[in-house]
Amino acid sequence: MSTLLDPGMQSLRVGTNCERSRTPSPPSSPGTLNESCSIAPLTPSQSPRNEARTQRPTSFVVVVAIDFGTTSSGYAFSFSNDPEAIHMMRKWEGGDPGVANQKTPTSLLLTPEGTFHSFGYTARDYYHDLDPEEAREWLYFEKFKMKIHSTSDLTMKTELEAVNGKKVAALEVFAHALRFFKRHALQELKDQCPSLPETGAVRWVITVPAIWKQPAKQFMREAAYKAGLVSPETPEQLLIALEPEAASIYCRKLRLHQLIDLSYKPLANGLAPDRSIDSSFRQAREQLRRSRHSRTFLVESGVGELWSEMQTGDRYIVADCGGGTVDLTVHQIEQPQGTLKELYKASGGPYGAVGVDLAFEQLLCQIFGEDFIATFKAKRPAAWVDLTIAFEARKRAATPSRANPLNVSLPFSFIDFYRKHRGQNVETALKKSSVNLVKWSSQGMLRVSAEAMNELFQPTISQIINHIDALMKKPEVDGIKFLFLVGGFAESAMLQHAVQTAFGATCRVIIPQDVGLTILKGAVLFGLDPTIVRVRRSPLTYGVGVLNKFVEGKHPREKLLVKEGKNWCTDIFEKFVAVDQSVALGEVVQRSYCPARAGQRKIIINVYCSATDDVVYITDPGVRKCGTISLELDAVEDGGSPSPRSRREIRASMQFGDTEIKVTAMDVRTAKTVRASIDFLSN
Repeated sequence: MSTLLDPGMQSLRVGTNCERSRTPSPPSSPGTLNESCSIAPLTPSQSPRNEARTQRPTSFVVVVAIDFGTTSSGYAFSFSNDPEAIHMMRKWEGGDPGVANQKTPTSLLLTPEGTFHSFGYTARDYYHDLDPEEAREWLYFEKFKMKIHSTSDLTMKTELEAVNGKKVAALEVFAHALRFFKRHALQELKDQCPSLPETGAVRWVITVPAIWKQPAKQFMREAAYKAGLVSPETPEQLLIALEPEAASIYCRKLRLHQLIDLSYKPLANGLAPDRSIDSSFRQAREQLRRSRHSRTFLVESGVGELWSEMQTGDRYIVADCGGGTVDLTVHQIEQPQGTLKELYKASGGPYGAVGVDLAFEQLLCQIFGEDFIATFKAKRPAAWVDLTIAFEARKRAATPSRANPLNVSLPFSFIDFYRKHRGQNVETALKKSSVNLVKWSSQGMLRVSAEAMNELFQPTISQIINHIDALMKKPEVDGIKFLFLVGGFAESAMLQHAVQTAFGATCRVIIPQDVGLTILKGAVLFGLDPTIVRVRRSPLTYGVGVLNKFVEGKHPREKLLVKEGKNWCTDIFEKFVAVDQSVALGEVVQRSYCPARAGQRKIIINVYCSATDDVVYITDPGVRKCGTISLELDAVEDGGSPSPRSRREIRASMQFGDTEIKVTAMDVRTAKTVRASIDFLSN
């Protein structure tokens, strides 16, 4: 328990402006004190408790969800007076043959001056058609979402590198993309509903991986503010949805004919299991092809048939296999209300379909030389994009039962550039290389054998299988009934076969027919009812640094701080919430703080986090400063300074049960709300 302060000790109620007392430490305090720990809380630690949340009545007319993916993105919407109908975006221009184009590539093109030119298929195709010399001046970005996941010190100033090597602020790049979707969606909404109000009518939802940390979630929110989706003054108009959660919410609405059960069942005609999987997917893709003519999907008003069969306590895993990441969430169903409870903190990693692309790039380096591939990417960036598009089409055609090779078309500029650069042709390079499973076709193509294609998939698929397996072995995840496979990479027959082979005997492996759109549709449903996930797990331990009374024999001497004759222990980590702790929607952690000085207008509290829950001090290994809570105070109303024995108590309430950590605060004396925010991007 943290120590309650003596209300009369004004100088010790330093709480929260992060300023150290200028009184020099006495000799009995040998250690260098951490400047961010001079908070002495006015209230003891307490467990999160349930509190009715005072929410403004929802006045939005429509929910628009943007599924911002690593490789492809899209949006969908639903009107609040007709929540059973989810409308998909218009068919994108320039779609690839044989690929469902209800999403568009996450590709952004800026002019040489850095202004917005185009997004999606339009950006990719325009860039591809540029003259090679001209293309080197344009700023083309693709698969840039992964940078936000992989950057450990993400800030508002983080930069992204375009294909030509030039750098642009990441916030600008994401804002350009979100602004594009805003314009596109609002135009379509106006066409459907001309009377739609200009402001406040839309609730926006943006999807992010559940394994993203708080800075990355805040980054997406800041990009949305910069793009003009919503104003920082109305943050409740924007929700951040976790991708596997959104998929889970959508799956609970599905009817049996909208699901494909990969689980092996002996068939009367004696077909092998992988043949039955292949035939199921051919049938599903045909149904999806027909459904593309209709952009409106109807969902159940209640729950689907599969969920109706479920009983209280039934557990399942949602594996969201996207372009960049694989994201695993474990849910338990709560009956009769049908709400969802997260059983284990979100886990996963960078094991998305991009891993197969990188393996292909490594194969090209092995054949043609790493230096040549690097030079070609720099000198002929548009042709490199063309080559990756050609491989993408072949990647989608790969199946475990395929015996014949897959041909990958090499752009003419690649063949020509190699001849000029190396003084020999690509066929000679192939013969000289140690790669035996790739041959040269006289039609100007690389003939990639089925075995070689399988090798490109294996490292990424093995990581996914190993991660799901490790999750299933955890005691908290015992008794899984279903494994839902969703996300763009889940369309791959290679991944489907591997997951079914590994886990089909343990649980039922199920895939929604429109697997690439599952997250997008679920994000719309989440926007209509954000309370559907009732309990979440904290991914980290969060807390602040405080002072406690020094106890001889318990606290180390280097933590001793003597002030006004009293001994204090500095650097104590006071927990708000522990890693993997269950936190229900609406539960808050409350702390009270007091300004150090009369007339103080701002309080700053440093927030620390750790991957373990056995943290004692903010200086322990693995503890890092991850954010700051900012509380802005009004001037004292009566114009006078508070008496030395009066206290101005600011009660901060932190919510950990939502998809984002939120903080609100109140001036206890006046019962007025204090402007409060939590910043994870300032480090």
